Amino acid sequence: MSSETIVPPAVVLAKPIKSELLSQRVAAARWFLIPMLVALAIVAGWPLLRSIYFSFTDASLTDLYNAKFVGFKNYISWTTLKSGRTIYSGLLVDPVWWNAVWNTLRFAVVSVFFEAVLGMIVALVLNAEFKGRSIVRAAILIPWAIPTIVSAKMWAWMLNDQFGILNDLGLRLGLLSEKVAWTAQPDTAMTAVLIVDVWKTTPFMALLVLAGLQMIPKDIYEAAEIDGVHPVKQFFRITLPLVRPALMVAIIFRLLDAMRIFDLIYVLTPNSSATKTMSVVARENLFDFDKFAYGSAQSTLLFLIIAVMTALYIWLGRVRFDGGDR
Repeated sequence: MSSETIVPPAVVLAKPIKSELLSQRVAAARWFLIPMLVALAIVAGWPLLRSIYFSFTDASLTDLYNAKFVGFKNYISWTTLKSGRTIYSGLLVDPVWWNAVWNTLRFAVVSVFFEAVLGMIVALVLNAEFKGRSIVRAAILIPWAIPTIVSAKMWAWMLNDQFGILNDLGLRLGLLSEKVAWTAQPDTAMTAVLIVDVWKTTPFMALLVLAGLQMIPKDIYEAAEIDGVHPVKQFFRITLPLVRPALMVAIIFRLLDAMRIFDLIYVLTPNSSATKTMSVVARENLFDFDKFAYGSAQSTLLFLIIAVMTALYIWLGRVRFDGGDR
C-alpha cells in the first residue's frame, strides 16, 4: 500500500484563492490611500519643507522669493569682538524661545495628566449601567464640541477680574478676599489656561477610554466577583491593564494636540510671558515682527521637538496602534 498522502483538491486550491484575495485587498487599499497621501503631501508635506528651507535663509514676509541662503545663522551664530569676547545669537540661545519651550512642555504634561485621570473617572462612570446613561453620554461631550475660540471667549468673561462670575462667586462664598485678574497675573495665568483646557478636552479623553472599556468582556468581572475580588483590585488588576492600549493611544493624540497649543492661549493670554508657547512665539515672529526666517526656524524646531517627544513616548510606553503591547 502506498504511503503517499492524497490531499483533497479543496485544500490545494485554498491557498491560491486566499493569496489572490489578499493581493486584491492590498491593491484596493493602495488605490484608496493614494488620494490621501497626495492631499497630505500638498497641505502638510510641502509647507513643512518650505518652512525648513526658509529657516536657512534671510527671508522676510515682504520678500519671500528673493531670500538668500544663510546656513544655520537663524539657529546659532556668534561674533568675536576685538576684546576677545564672543557674543552668541540665534534661536538656540534665545531666552524667549526657551521660556516658550518650558511653557509648552509644562502645559502639555500637566494638562494631559489631569485629562487622563479625569477622563478615566468619567469613562468608568459612563460605562456603568444607570438610567439616562445615553443622555449623560451626549451631554458630557458638549464642552469638547464647542469650538475652542468660543469656549476661550466664554471663559475669558468668566475669569474677568471686574465682571467675571468666578470672582463674584468667590467673594460671595468667602473664598476670595479681593477680585483676581486670573489671566493677567503671571502666577495665575497658566493655571487659568490649564483649567479651561482640562474642562474642554477631558470629554475627548473619556470618549476614547470608554471605547476601550466597552471592549472588555463582562465575564471577567463576573468571575472576579465570584472569587470575591475587591472592586479596587478589579480596577488595577483587570480594567487598567486591559484598557491600557486605548489609554496610551489617547494620551499620545492629546499630547500632540497640547504640544502645538495656540488658539486657547492666544485668546486668553496673548501677551503673557508666563503662558506663551512655541506656536504663539513662532506666529509672532512670522507675521507680527516680520522675522519670517526666524519664525520658520522656530516652527522647524517645534516640529522636531514634537517628533522626538512622540518617538520617545511610543518607545518608552511601548505603544502599538494595532492594539496590545510590544
